[in-house]
Amino acid sequence: MTPSAPIARRSNTLSSSLGLGEKLFASSDERKLAKAIDSGLEAVEAGLLEQMSFTDDLADVTSRYLLDAGGKRVRPVLTLLTAQLGTGNNANVINAAEAVEITHLASLYHDDVMDEAQMRRGVPSAQTVWGNSVAILTGDLLFARASKLVAGMGERAILLQAETFERLCLGQLHETIGPRPDEDPIAHYLQVLADKTGSLIATAAQVGLMFSSAPEEYIEPVVQFGEKIGVAFQLVDDVIDLAPQPDDTGKTPGTDLRAGVVTLPLLYLRQLAQSDDAAAALLRRIDHDVNSAFYEPGDDDDADLSAAIDELREHEVTRMTLAEAHRWADEAVAALAPLPDGTVKTALTRFAASIVERSN
Repeated sequence: MTPSAPIARRSNTLSSSLGLGEKLFASSDERKLAKAIDSGLEAVEAGLLEQMSFTDDLADVTSRYLLDAGGKRVRPVLTLLTAQLGTGNNANVINAAEAVEITHLASLYHDDVMDEAQMRRGVPSAQTVWGNSVAILTGDLLFARASKLVAGMGERAILLQAETFERLCLGQLHETIGPRPDEDPIAHYLQVLADKTGSLIATAAQVGLMFSSAPEEYIEPVVQFGEKIGVAFQLVDDVIDLAPQPDDTGKTPGTDLRAGVVTLPLLYLRQLAQSDDAAAALLRRIDHDVNSAFYEPGDDDDADLSAAIDELREHEVTRMTLAEAHRWADEAVAALAPLPDGTVKTALTRFAASIVERSN
């Protein structure tokens, strides 16, 4: 039997995750907004299942694998939120939210192959189950399905999808190659995050406005918000990667670091190691154990690396990373200044806070 991921049921609605719709505190406008977003998410979930049907048994299983594993649906939520600055939910807004989420899912299949990731969303990664070729082709199939969905939404949507896909690819390329000798590694890393994550979250924000007939002058603020909050999101992920993981994720602390994936705490440590002996010693331990290609869980090298990861988690460079995430989130909220005061602006501000305050 071909494996499939267990379907993750979300117990929390948008209203609970963003603090909207609470009877004792929320206004009628906030409750109305929360209801619109939650009903929109239900429509998006139903649409995603429909879009993942390819009249091919294998393709249906592989393409739905990560969808069924869960996910926060950050991008569809943002599309639905910004749409409330215009006429609200409609068929095009729902389709746009689906296309953005499918694009995101496609990128996960490819990312896991590039990073040789073993787990994703608490289940074995697709290439662990079916191999690299099937994982890559599934990602390609999903990119094609997203493009097919967007094709019926007009030239502007097609161009935006193409531009976003271009930035996703450039971000992955630059991450793979690494910074040039004359390039600051931290600036390079932040640009990679802007391209790989910020661009798609910015697109999610933009299409909500485009298809709800919202004022054009709102687009630049929400695009800036989306890109900056995307960078903040990934920086928080860098911190979460070092933390002890819940048992149901199947992950161990330092998953990215163990795989040789660059993160901001490690870049800060490399920078600090140039003038700090203790930082240099920690960096040497990490580099030695990460480069010990044949260590096994439970052996001495693995135990040494686990200890080094624990030390890195408590190091000032991790606090610096979290502070940098909050700085990007603060800039994201500041970008919203041109938007009218009201429930949507408040919800977007809470959205930013939920991104940097999360623990998983």
